[in-house]
Amino acid sequence: MTRHQGDNNKKKGTSSRQGGTKKPSASRGNAPIRKTPSKFSVKPTESKAPKTPKAPSNPDEMRLNKYISNSGMCSRRDADIYIQSGNVKVNGEVVTEMGYRVKLTDTVQFDGSIINPEKKEYILLNKPKNFSTAGDDAKGDGNVLDLVRGATKANLQPVGRMDKTTTGLLLFTNDTDMVRKFTTPNQRSSKLYQVTLDKNLRYEDLEKISGGLTIDEHRVYVEEVTYIENEPKSEIGIKMKTANVKIVRKIFEHLKYNVIKLDRVTFAGLTKKNLPRGNWRFLTEQEIINLKNS
Repeated sequence: MTRHQGDNNKKKGTSSRQGGTKKPSASRGNAPIRKTPSKFSVKPTESKAPKTPKAPSNPDEMRLNKYISNSGMCSRRDADIYIQSGNVKVNGEVVTEMGYRVKLTDTVQFDGSIINPEKKEYILLNKPKNFSTAGDDAKGDGNVLDLVRGATKANLQPVGRMDKTTTGLLLFTNDTDMVRKFTTPNQRSSKLYQVTLDKNLRYEDLEKISGGLTIDEHRVYVEEVTYIENEPKSEIGIKMKTANVKIVRKIFEHLKYNVIKLDRVTFAGLTKKNLPRGNWRFLTEQEIINLKNS
């Protein structure tokens, strides 16, 4: 039995149950027969012009207002205002066009300063042992970047150097101006270190350190050096502006002491409060402001 025949038989069976079907009466004359539209009928629609497919976005380009916003200078809306007012330059030329797209290799100046489209991130780590800032660590030693790798997609770098035995506060950022600020010799921010020596520090050596030492033909000054209260005389607190922990070690090694432990307790006003060893956190907005003004 074909499908067509089966459908006809089904209709006949239904008709006999309802008393049969009637053909339209000829007495209706020329009156039009009203047809019930099929549920599968398609309503005519107005013809529309085919949509032009959007060109794929270039991952090496972005809108200028987004570039400015990503740099952390201001919001996209405010960036549009700066662009319209002529305060933005691309490769040395003023750009006022809304929607202007820039390449990531372009040089963009915002209100006179060169900016980077990557949002500035600042992370503080309480560094444990066996991690260093060097890129050529021996097998089995870790790099400090391993400890903060999951925090952000930004290209972070540590501020200053730390060997694997030194512990304490270490700042990470993608803000190159901030890195430069805290690694130049003439920086003004203080760092406090707690040093554990292999023997008690003689008072006369404490006085020598306080007055300044000449190490490798360079004069090294400290802001403050003291014995730590209620601790053996081998526990020393020393405050300096340098972020280079090697200099701290050299001060005591110059006087024939071995440094057993070296821990950075504070960094430019930042402390280890509520930051256990091996943990990290993002800086608050106020802390970032304080760093920039330090």
